[in-house]
Amino acid sequence: MIKATYKKYILNFKQASGTSRGILKTKETWFIFLTNGDKQGIGECALFRGLSSDDRPDYEKKLKWVCKNINKGLDILVSELVELPSIQFGLEIAFRSLNSEDNFKLFPSKFTESESSIPINGLIWMGSEAFMKQQIEEKINAGFTCIKMKIGAIDFQAECKLLKSIRASFSSKDIELRVDANGAFSSSEALDKLKTLSDFDLHSIEQPIKQGQIEDMAKLCEMTPLPIALDEELIGVFSVTKKEKLIQTIRPQFIILKPSLVGGFIGSDEWIDIAEQNHTGWWITSALESNIGLNAIAQYTYNKQSDLPQGLGTGNLFTNNIDSPLEVKNGALQYDNKLNWNLELLT
Repeated sequence: MIKATYKKYILNFKQASGTSRGILKTKETWFIFLTNGDKQGIGECALFRGLSSDDRPDYEKKLKWVCKNINKGLDILVSELVELPSIQFGLEIAFRSLNSEDNFKLFPSKFTESESSIPINGLIWMGSEAFMKQQIEEKINAGFTCIKMKIGAIDFQAECKLLKSIRASFSSKDIELRVDANGAFSSSEALDKLKTLSDFDLHSIEQPIKQGQIEDMAKLCEMTPLPIALDEELIGVFSVTKKEKLIQTIRPQFIILKPSLVGGFIGSDEWIDIAEQNHTGWWITSALESNIGLNAIAQYTYNKQSDLPQGLGTGNLFTNNIDSPLEVKNGALQYDNKLNWNLELLT
């Protein structure tokens, strides 16, 4: 018989992090613990307030229901929690952890054996022009060859100036540049702004306009001079039929998968299959999970063998993250088996 418990945990940012939705100082998450005899497992239900489709008043009630019904098994539980993607995600991790020889090696590979790493983008948070410039310099000095800059909060001309300054020193062969607008542009201005941004030889722009404007986004993807990646647009789209309709209607150049927001690895697999059938590129990104969730996403991502830099560099953002073997070196995420997990903060 499996027993399950859960715990709420607040992650504290080392420094307030700016997005077009506002300033983030803390990030709420929930851990689920499984025991079966002397075996244990841990998963992370990485709720993202204000963004997750399962940010709802009965969230904790659902976690209680999960713990009470844990012996229904993973397949039945996730099928009954389709509209609660972060809980699906946490359960997939917890059951894999419970059934693994090593609680934290969920998808064994050369990555978990410290023999290979995952190229990732360096994330530049919004802030003053000086702060963003400082971050850019730090990422380049740290060996990143792909930089993702959040835009849409400060003056657009100032953001263009920053991009221009990078390109003055580094060509697109040296540094791949991605920008993430988090839906900051209006539909009427988006195309003009994309034309301006295309001067900087960018890899792509994430979510230029707010999600839900399907016709406007489809037009934008058809006319854009710059590849568009859907991000928030995927959140809350649950059935395979609706996923297919979204991709076939909008025809994006890329989609970005955040497993804790799109139904865990099951949901991510569905999106990847649909994207590949429709000649749409994809990559995977973490969504401010603790190292428990990030570890699972990284191992899953490595096994997918994508040749694009992934968005997995969020482990160092928090003062009270879980100590883990995950390390970022030379623009890549690696699993260092000489380092240990430490769950003391959760006891």
